[in-house]
Amino acid sequence: MGKTILYKGEQLVYRDCGNGKPVLLIHGFGEDGCIFDAQSAFLKDYCRVIIPDLPGSGLSAFNGELSTISDFAEVIKCIVEKEQIASCIMLGHSMGGYITLSFAEKYPALLSGFGFIHSTAFADSEEKKENRLRSISLIETYGAYPFLKNSLPNLFSAAFKEAFPGKIVSLTEKGKLFSNQALQQYSLAMRNREDKTIVLKNASVPVLFICGDQDVAAPLNDLKQQFSLPDCSYIHILENVGHMGMWEAPEKLNNFLLEFIVD
Repeated sequence: MGKTILYKGEQLVYRDCGNGKPVLLIHGFGEDGCIFDAQSAFLKDYCRVIIPDLPGSGLSAFNGELSTISDFAEVIKCIVEKEQIASCIMLGHSMGGYITLSFAEKYPALLSGFGFIHSTAFADSEEKKENRLRSISLIETYGAYPFLKNSLPNLFSAAFKEAFPGKIVSLTEKGKLFSNQALQQYSLAMRNREDKTIVLKNASVPVLFICGDQDVAAPLNDLKQQFSLPDCSYIHILENVGHMGMWEAPEKLNNFLLEFIVD
């Protein structure tokens, strides 16, 4: 069921379905909450699933007052407060993982577990920071849709792109709904985020790592350096999968999520 609230004067939309333990799924860059449709359909029989469209994505309005990953964590805090959630599990894909980690740093008492779906606690390298600036410039020059049409297919494994070209097109076509400002805002927030490995070291709750062995955006070798930082880690490596396990290996991913949620 879709719900709407105002955050800093702008419409914020999120889906809320199922019953039981609250689980928030936070989407990444160039996506909206629909990226988790397969997960929502599966998990709603076991728990309460809340999936926001981040400001500037999907049905949520762009909010020019947000500039940092921490700002987006406050957006999620607003939903948690609105729904009077005392404790939840939060799982973020890519940029959503950065937001989840920021939330875990600021509000650890509100989490009974959290995790990364193709994401990392490392800050951007200097090379990646330069690439973020280049992306911002390309978006300004060519627009949001051409940028996403060119970049999103690279997040999938070669085998998936060859087998399911229509699915790739369906995702990239949603790029027409993004404004230049929203994608630029996300890019700058990601570029400027700090290393958060200390949050993993200090975590008093279980932490989930979902990785793809062909992920070029969140490389497996980087994630391996983080597996041992929390006291309690759940680690799953999806074979022949890139950055988009929600679509590339939905059944495996769903079962990994369920195991983490119900354990």
